[in-house]
Amino acid sequence: MNRRALLHRKSWAVVALVASHAAFAGDDQRTPGVAVLPKYKQECTACHVAFPPGMLPAESWRRLLGNLPHHYGTDASLDAATVNELATWLSANAGTYRRVREAPLEDRITRSAWFIRKHDEVSAAVWKRPAVKSATNCAACHTQADQGDFNEHTVRIPR
Repeated sequence: MNRRALLHRKSWAVVALVASHAAFAGDDQRTPGVAVLPKYKQECTACHVAFPPGMLPAESWRRLLGNLPHHYGTDASLDAATVNELATWLSANAGTYRRVREAPLEDRITRSAWFIRKHDEVSAAVWKRPAVKSATNCAACHTQADQGDFNEHTVRIPR
């Protein structure tokens, strides 16, 4: 292989590496190009942030939707048509990459290994602050959580 061809091949390898790193560096955000299903936003944001579907594997979403009358102590029941619509969208957009391949304990995002690792510097006292209340209140610290953006550069921890 001549030197020019080798440089060209290496250049493409670097581009691929940078692109893949950029995709995972921003993996705190909703997958680019995934528009939020209006019904999902309507139903879920009535009580909490509409978590990006990529934060859980499809099996977790299936279990959550199958147990809506007992959704973490709340009756979040929906009609069958809505459940089917949400299930289709969540399954199609569920996390498939390494960090979410395994379902977290109790299908809780806050119990996933990646969540714990990303928040390991947050003390237990922060989660108990009145403005935060719990780890499930993403919007308390992630200023753009309502847009599906969980980038650490936009975090502002309330006092």
